[in-house]
Amino acid sequence: MRVLSKSRFKLGLECPNKLYFTNDKSFANKKTDDSFLQSLAEGGFQVEEFARLHYENGVFIDAESFEYEKAVDLTNEALSKDNVIIYEGAFLVDDYYVRCDIIEKKGNNIRLIEVKAKSFNPSDEFLFIGKNGKLVSGWKPYLFDLAFQKKVVQMAFPNFEVEAFLMMADKTKKAAINGLNQLFRVPKNGNPRTDIVKKVTRLEEIGESVLSEINVDGIVNSIIAGSFLYYDNLNFLEAMSLFRNAYQEKKYLNWPLKFNNCKGCEFKASDKQKQQGLKSGFEHCFKQQLNWSDSDFKRPNALEIWNFRGSNLMGENRLFLDDLTEDDLKVTPVPGKISPSERQWIQIEKARTSDKSIYVEKEGLKAEMSQWIFPLHFIDFETSTVALPFTAGRTPYEQVAFQFSHHVYNEDGSIEHRTEFISNTPGEFPNFIFARALHNALMNDNGSIFRFATHENSILNAIVEQLRDSDEADKEELISFLKTITISKNDSSDAWSGERKMIDLNKIIKDYYYNPFTKGSNSIKAVLPACLNSSLFLRNKYANQLEQINVSSKNFKGTHIWLSIQNNEVINPYKMLPSLYEGLEKEEIEGMISEIENIADGGSALTAYAKIQYEDMSDLERTEITNALLKYCELDTLAMVMIYEHLKELI
Repeated sequence: MRVLSKSRFKLGLECPNKLYFTNDKSFANKKTDDSFLQSLAEGGFQVEEFARLHYENGVFIDAESFEYEKAVDLTNEALSKDNVIIYEGAFLVDDYYVRCDIIEKKGNNIRLIEVKAKSFNPSDEFLFIGKNGKLVSGWKPYLFDLAFQKKVVQMAFPNFEVEAFLMMADKTKKAAINGLNQLFRVPKNGNPRTDIVKKVTRLEEIGESVLSEINVDGIVNSIIAGSFLYYDNLNFLEAMSLFRNAYQEKKYLNWPLKFNNCKGCEFKASDKQKQQGLKSGFEHCFKQQLNWSDSDFKRPNALEIWNFRGSNLMGENRLFLDDLTEDDLKVTPVPGKISPSERQWIQIEKARTSDKSIYVEKEGLKAEMSQWIFPLHFIDFETSTVALPFTAGRTPYEQVAFQFSHHVYNEDGSIEHRTEFISNTPGEFPNFIFARALHNALMNDNGSIFRFATHENSILNAIVEQLRDSDEADKEELISFLKTITISKNDSSDAWSGERKMIDLNKIIKDYYYNPFTKGSNSIKAVLPACLNSSLFLRNKYANQLEQINVSSKNFKGTHIWLSIQNNEVINPYKMLPSLYEGLEKEEIEGMISEIENIADGGSALTAYAKIQYEDMSDLERTEITNALLKYCELDTLAMVMIYEHLKELI
C-alpha cells in the first residue's frame, strides 16, 4: 500500500520534487548521517513521551510504521469508547495516512494534540501570525503538518468535531526537579518512538510541567480553507492531492527549482556514494530542468558562492560562474578590508580560473594583528540546549555551558594548552562553575582573547542574565568580569562593550582572508583544513609528534601527530580524533549504555553531554566519554591557534 503520510506531506512542502527521491532508496540523503539532527530527534522522542504523562491511561496503538491496516483497526477499536485517550492514533482515508501523537476523545469531540520539541512564549502576540498578517515562516511546517492531520481525521470521521492543538516546551516554565531530561531515556536498542525507558508513571512525580498546550484550531482551519498558502500557486487541498498522486505514481513533479532550496538540498551524493551506487536527486533536478550534463556539475556554479541569494539566476539558467558579472553581485569595495560582495567576487574569479592561491588584504590584516596583545588566548565552548532541562529551576532550551578549552600563544611562539573545564556530574548546573573557571583562566594577564564566530559571546550574555537571577555570592564579581570580555546583545537594555572583549577570528577571516579550498565556507571545520592545505609551515610543523613542536597538550600523548598527508592533501585533523573505548575488552564495551562511538563534531558533543547525565552510567564509560569530549574541544582551540599561525605567516 502506498500512502501519503504526514512525514511525506511535510517533505513535499519543503520541495515537491523530494517526494520522488524519497520513493527510491538509491538516492543519497545527507540527513540520515547528520549527528546534530539525530540529537534533535532524540529530544523529540523524549518530549513526546513526557507529553503522554499529561493524558494518563492512554491506549497506545502498537503497530509498526508500515502496518497501516493494523494501526487503523486498533485505533477504530479504541475510538468505539465514549471517552478515551489514544497515543499514536492512526487514520487512513483515500490513501492519506496520519498517526497523531495524542487523541483525546469525549463523545463525538476530538482534541488532536501534536507534540513538538519546540519552544514558545505564550505571551507572544505575534507568535504564529506576524504583524503583516502572514504566517511566521518558522511555524509554517508545523501548522501545515497539523492541518494535514486534522483534515485526514475529519475525512475519516466526518461526524466528529475535531479541534487542533500544539503541545510544546513553554519558555515561561521551570523544571521542578533535577534530572527531568533523563527520566525519558532513548533506548540503546529498539524503536525510540515506542521503547523509550520511562522512569516515572505520573505527572505528579515531577511537579510542574515545562510543557503547555496552545490552541491553533483557528489557524489550522484557515490553512485548510486556503487562506494561508505554502506556495503561491498551490492551496492546501491541491497540495494534498498533488503530493499523494505523485508519491503513488512515483512521478517526478518537475517543480521549479528555487535557489536557496536547491543550495540546501539533502539529496546530494558524494563521489564516494556514487561509487557505492547511490544517485543524486540534486543532479536529477538540474538535468531534467536545466539540461545539465555530468560534466556541468564539475563546473563552478553560483550555488557554491558564500552568502549569495541568487536573485533570478535559476530562472534565467545562468548559474555557472562564467555567466556572472560584478553587477550580479553589486560589488561594493570597503577600504582596507574584503567587503562581503568583494569576497563573493574573489571566490568567483578564483573558481573560474582554478586559481588555488590565497587572497589576503595584507596591510589591513597587518594593522589589525598589530593591535593584539600577548599572550594570545584562544577559547572554545561546548554547550547544550534541550527541551527538557537537566536541572531544577531551568527553563526549556536554556543555555548550558558544560565545557571550554583554552590555548595560549606566547610571544616567543610557544603554545600551551593552559586550562580546560568540563562538567560531567549528573544533576549539576555548570554555568556558574564554568564562569568561575573561565575567570581564573583569563584573569592573570591582559592578553587578547579570541573566539571563532558569535557563539561564545552569546553564551556569556546568557550567563550574565542567569547570574542576575541567581543568589550566587560572587555574582556581581562574575558579571563584571564577563562584561569585560563580551559585548551586549543588540536588544539589551543594559548595553556594554568590554575593554577586553573577545576578538572574533571568524570575522578576521571574513574581513581579510579568502582561501579557495574553503569553497566559500567560513566555518572552522572548513577554514582549518584549507589553511593546512595552503601552508607549508603548518604542514611541516603539525605532521611531527607533539613533543617535537613546542605545543603542550592536556589530553594527547607526546607521540600524537595532529595531521597526516595523503596524495599531497591534508587529512582533516577532526577525522583523526581517536574513537572511544580503544584498548578496552569487548565485554567492557558491550556493557556501555550510551551508544557513542566517537566525538568529532558539535552534534555528537551535544549527545555525549546528554548521555553523561545518566546517573547509572559506569565510571569507566563516563571517563571514556569525558576524555573524548576533552580531546574534541582541545582540537577546536588548537585549530584557532593554527589559523592564527597561518595568518601570522602571511603577513
